[in-house]
This record gives sequence, C-alpha cells and structure tokens, in this order.
Amino acid sequence: MLGNNLPPPRRVIALLKSRNITSIRLYDPNHDALQALQNSGIKVILGTLNQDLQMLGAADPSFARSWVSTNVIPYSKTVHFRCISAGNEVIPSDLAAYVFPAMKNLKAALNAAELAYIPVTTCVSTAILGASYPPSRGEFSKDSSLVMRSVAAFLAANGSPLLVNVYPYFPYVDNQEEIPLSYALFNSTNVVVKDGQLEYRNLFDAITDAVYAALEKVGGASIQIVVSESGWPSKENGDIATVANAQMYVNNLIAHVSGETGTPKRPGKSIESYIFALFNENLKPPGTEQNFGLYNPDMTEVYPVDFTH
Repeated sequence: MLGNNLPPPRRVIALLKSRNITSIRLYDPNHDALQALQNSGIKVILGTLNQDLQMLGAADPSFARSWVSTNVIPYSKTVHFRCISAGNEVIPSDLAAYVFPAMKNLKAALNAAELAYIPVTTCVSTAILGASYPPSRGEFSKDSSLVMRSVAAFLAANGSPLLVNVYPYFPYVDNQEEIPLSYALFNSTNVVVKDGQLEYRNLFDAITDAVYAALEKVGGASIQIVVSESGWPSKENGDIATVANAQMYVNNLIAHVSGETGTPKRPGKSIESYIFALFNENLKPPGTEQNFGLYNPDMTEVYPVDFTH
C-alpha cells in the first residue's frame, strides 16, 4: 500500500476475486481494506505496525485489548482472519524484545473476546539465521536466538505457524558466482545441494528448510512455516530484475507451493505462501523496491500469472 496512485480497496478485492486469489496479507489494520474484505471469503493475515509493538507488549495489556477491540472484533463475523502478526521483520532489532510480550498480550485479548481460534504469530526474515548452509545446519543467530526461543515455545504451545519472508532473489544477487540463476528461479532439474539424504533443486526450499532446522534446534519441530512474502523484482537491476525473470519466478513458485511435493525436510504437502506484492509501489525507495508488483497501479498486469493451480 506504499503508493499514492493505488486503486481503492473495493476495486482491489474485486480484482482478487476475479483472479481466484483466496488469501492476502495486510501489514497494518487499514479499515478501508478490512471493510472491503467483509463477506468476500478471502482470508487475511493482519499485521500490527512495528511502531506499536512496544505498547502492545507493555506490562499493562490495555493497548493490546484496545487494538483487538478496534481492529478485529468489529470484523470478526465478516472477515476470515488467518492470523495476527505482531510486527514484520523486527528480529533482530531494538524492537525484537517487544515481539513475544506483544504476542502474549494479543492472544490474551483475543481469548477474552472469544476469538481464541485466531492464531497469533510474528513475521521474520532470514536475518534471524546465523547459519543456513547446508540447510540442516540452519540455526538462529546469537542476537536472534533468545527471542526466537520464546517465540517458538509460544507457537508450539498454541499450534500456530511462524511467518517467514523467503526471497531467493537476495542471496542470488549477493552471491552470483556460487548460486546458479536456475537454482533461484526453480528451473534446475539437477540436484544443486546435497545435504545428507536431502536433495535440493531450488533455493526457496533450501532457505525454508534452514529455518525449519533452526526451529528444531530450539524445540520448535512441530511448527509450520507459512511463507508470508516471496517475489522477484521486474526491473531496476540490470538483467537480473527483468519481467521475464519475475514472471518465471512467480509462476514457478505458485506451481511449486501449490503442489504436494513440499520441501525435502517437510515433504508431501503444499506450502501456504504469499506473493510480494500485489502492486508496484511508488513511495518505496527508488529501484527494485518499487518493482515487485504483479500489477501496475492502473490494475494492468506487469506480467501474466497463473493462479489456477
């Protein structure tokens, strides 16, 4: 939503329904969007603003109760909340210490409102990892480990998923000499990484399984990962960020996560995943950040995407 030329939420929800998109993610409780989602049948991951985490995690839980009263309760009968995310990509950072208390307070507020069926979680990037290669060596970094241990215990106890933003694009850009483009774009037919008995043909699975390995090391073996962002920019980085590569990545991603292969560590089931992003956003920093959209602000396609899997 970081654009000053985007269509109104009602038109966006109509677009989603026309394309058979059944779940979306909101980074903050935008009431125009929530109203447009009412009775749409579309599930929503609802985020809290990062700047609200300190108050949400306060010893006095009244702000969390107020947040739920304002942003969830009025829509609870008409909007299908997939989960509530306490912040986005703040572990590790100065705000990380507030994530777990915020999750506890939000969960207590939902329970008190008889909305205990709505999971509470947080969203992390792969910055939480201190090691990720090979995937079985995945572990949380020293500055993430303490918080992630508490988060994992909470998620495991409540049967809630961890939201993880998984971007093969970034490690590929940083390490083109070692990582084949085909491995990042789901185009490799050969095994690229052999990790014990596990064989990896794409970087997406390797990243996801590195987080699974890190969770296992802190007692979180039962936690499901939901891929809360993944995408590829369509311009502003030479011959890497092209429409052709973005189209290839996103369509291959949809086919992969919709199928039943799963990842080598968690095989045999589809992977709940969210594509970043719906629109190109002109208020993001200039460059690739403005060009992750599937659609232009006028609702024309940046490239064709097959959502029929």
